[in-house]
Amino acid sequence: MADTDMAPASPGPLVSGSEIARLAGVTRAAVSNWRRRYEDFPQPAGGGAGRPLFVLEAVRAWLEKQDKGQEISGKVRLWQSLRAAYGEEMVTGLDALARYLATGERDDSLPGEAVRLADELTAEETSGDSTRASAGNPSSALLTHLVQRLTDSTRRSGSDQVTSERVARAVRHFAGPVAADATVFDPACGIGTLLLSVGAAEPGEPGEPAVPSAAGPVQGTTGGTGRGPAADPEGGPEPDPAERPDPGRKHGSQRAPGHGPDEEQNPDRHPDRAPDPAPGPEQTPGPAPRRIGQESDPHSASLARLRAGLAGRTGVTVTTGDSLRADGWPKLRADLVVCDPPTGGGDWGRESLLLDSRWEFGTPPRAEGELAWLQHGYAHTAPGGRLIMVMPASVAYRKAGRRMRAELVRRGLLTQIVALPAGVAASHSLPVHLWQLRRPRTPGGSLTSVRLIDLTANDPDGPLDPAPGQVTDVPLIDLLDDSVDLTPGRHTAAPHRDYPAEYARLRERLAEQLTRLRTLLPELAEGPGPGSLDGSMVSVAELARAGLVDYGGPQPVSVSDQLDTDYLRGFLLSTANTRRSTSTGGTYRADGRGARVPQLDIGEQRRYGQVFRALQEFEEALRAVSELSRETASLARDGLGNGALSPRTAPVT
Repeated sequence: MADTDMAPASPGPLVSGSEIARLAGVTRAAVSNWRRRYEDFPQPAGGGAGRPLFVLEAVRAWLEKQDKGQEISGKVRLWQSLRAAYGEEMVTGLDALARYLATGERDDSLPGEAVRLADELTAEETSGDSTRASAGNPSSALLTHLVQRLTDSTRRSGSDQVTSERVARAVRHFAGPVAADATVFDPACGIGTLLLSVGAAEPGEPGEPAVPSAAGPVQGTTGGTGRGPAADPEGGPEPDPAERPDPGRKHGSQRAPGHGPDEEQNPDRHPDRAPDPAPGPEQTPGPAPRRIGQESDPHSASLARLRAGLAGRTGVTVTTGDSLRADGWPKLRADLVVCDPPTGGGDWGRESLLLDSRWEFGTPPRAEGELAWLQHGYAHTAPGGRLIMVMPASVAYRKAGRRMRAELVRRGLLTQIVALPAGVAASHSLPVHLWQLRRPRTPGGSLTSVRLIDLTANDPDGPLDPAPGQVTDVPLIDLLDDSVDLTPGRHTAAPHRDYPAEYARLRERLAEQLTRLRTLLPELAEGPGPGSLDGSMVSVAELARAGLVDYGGPQPVSVSDQLDTDYLRGFLLSTANTRRSTSTGGTYRADGRGARVPQLDIGEQRRYGQVFRALQEFEEALRAVSELSRETASLARDGLGNGALSPRTAPVT
């Protein structure tokens, strides 16, 4: 349902989507899915389009009806215990917990409280009713929940090891089904999100069956090459059996951190050894794609392996090492290569890789590390196979990469670019693109056009199938101009666009929003004076230690009826607290643990919280007005420039 479909105001306390997620012990993405999937989910009763609010009692009743409020406190406490011990290094914490769940071995850094809670939660699942107990491995289910929470919590802070669920959803959608005899490769797999989920029947679950190879090729997918796991028996290092957790029992430890791919090549191993242990009770029966990954961060690589092992996945191998500097799979050719490469750094090893054979389309400039990853992925793509790479939008038009873009277009290897909506990435709100390449089976098998899809105007959680005006097939010759700008939005503008009607609608919406702004701004009375609330203060760090505040998401959330969330967040944004959360170097720390808030009773907190919430809605509406104003002005300029619009005033004589 659309965020703008607001229901009439309802009595009682209101909660946001984030608070519903904390209440149910799930991620915000799960709450968004519930709103779309369940027609009886409570309608918004307030708030703005970007932050709808719901009646608390109605939400509680719905959760109870759907049986979605089970084991809430235990999972929340487990997350808080890990967060307190590992801080921003939650990947390390989840790796330690996953190893304990898989092997029984406890890392010295893993808190005893986390161990106790994990044992209780898995025991409750195992001893539950037969339907729930037989649904899968409880250790895997618990780890999946925590990984989803990690993915959700990094949406604002960003991480090279954590691909956002929205990006993973888009890659799964455009990758389509994966044949059971295919090989999937991710050279920068992080914690395994793309590697384990692409081609899966259900998003987010690492144990789904693949499409049987008998189904034949699917348009736009790998289609199965008949090569499958035996495509390149010497394509990479044979993994040590100790690296693969056996889902049927507790087993030995993982490879020691820092064990690089070169160390894993053992000539004494038998080449015909089966690549994985026999299926355990939780494993999916039948054939499954061979999934191979490499990751430079040891804890992320270990977590990816443990996720696969706990879920009973066969055919999954993840090695540790820098793919660009130390390719662990030099001979591997995969049917499908997917990658969300690390961004933001210019040191990808260019100086030591100037003569590398992977640079088929030219040596990437220092600032174009994404094009290095693109060529690395293409070098590992089998004839007839595909590459889907997550790329910053700027790669489509930056001058430094123009020659390489032209080469990709000229050879007919670039098949599709999809501009995803803003907000799908974890580390920023800018749009990202999905570049899709196909290696021809024969020298003459290249394409004559590139499909460009512009979804930037869509909701980030909305449908991914483009409307007719959002997709176009552009002949190669039309792209090979001086700039070779491959930005989809530049080419997908519909020629039959109704500029006058669209401009009239935008002006009307803008007028409505401007009128609404005045009503949103709360009326305030004169207070007792500056500093009057400074007498009795408590630090947010103390509240967190007392278990009243949860930092699982991008913003702190109250998990107690003694503290109002809007009151807390409002005071965190005060000038004094902003100064406390800013380092001497000028870096702002968004968590605000050093902030202090007044000690007021819950009634006064809610009174302040209502006003802070109104101010937040005002600011959200102001941002919406700003974006709408920009869109309206841009449309007006385009329409005036192409003749679709003209001034209403009489010509000046």
